Amino acid sequence: MIMMTAKPAQRPAQKSLQHRTISAAVADDLRRRIVDGEFKAGFQLRQDALAAQFGVSRIPVREALMQLEAEGLVKILPHRGAIVSELSTEEVQELFDLRALLEPRLLEASAPNLTPADYDQLNRILQEYSAELRANHIRRWGELNTEFHMLLYRHAAQPRSLAIVANLLQECDRHTRLQLSLTDGMERAETEHAEILHLCAAGKVPAACALLKTHIEDVGKSLRKYLEEHQDLATNRQPQ
Repeated sequence: MIMMTAKPAQRPAQKSLQHRTISAAVADDLRRRIVDGEFKAGFQLRQDALAAQFGVSRIPVREALMQLEAEGLVKILPHRGAIVSELSTEEVQELFDLRALLEPRLLEASAPNLTPADYDQLNRILQEYSAELRANHIRRWGELNTEFHMLLYRHAAQPRSLAIVANLLQECDRHTRLQLSLTDGMERAETEHAEILHLCAAGKVPAACALLKTHIEDVGKSLRKYLEEHQDLATNRQPQ
């Protein structure tokens, strides 16, 4: 006779972990589709439709949308729900100003402590970036850009500033991909990343920090110019 044992009840903590895991996966997919331009600014993200599409309940979808709102990719409005955020020149200005302020300080603290293994990894990232650039794989550009910058700063021993910059890079990912794909920023980013790395390896840290600051500021300026020009075009197309 086979004795049947009762299946232990699922603990609340296990359910909570499952929800967090599912919501993270949903957030990753929605983030990719927003950044890649599949979901345009102003597009309404309906919880019930997304839940059906992903085959999950509305709870992890709601948690995912709240995460994307915290990242600035989504706005949750009364009576409208979640919509994809507009790209504003003011937001771009603030994000890139903060990066230009914090990242050179992190590089100054981290660069003297970069190891040969770090340089090997940084060079591999640059090689992959070059390959993805020529293959026109837009999604990987932003990911590799973030990896490159975070690896440069890993030895700064400034965890709070590093956490802020990690969040800024994530928020800037959509903006950076747009700037890289719609302006002349791809080849320039490739060249400047390589030069920053070369200066660090040569012990010319102040020059590397100065170039990094200029690099970040120029990306922000290029993107703001693009947005302003296209906002003007959209305004001029409206009937008078």
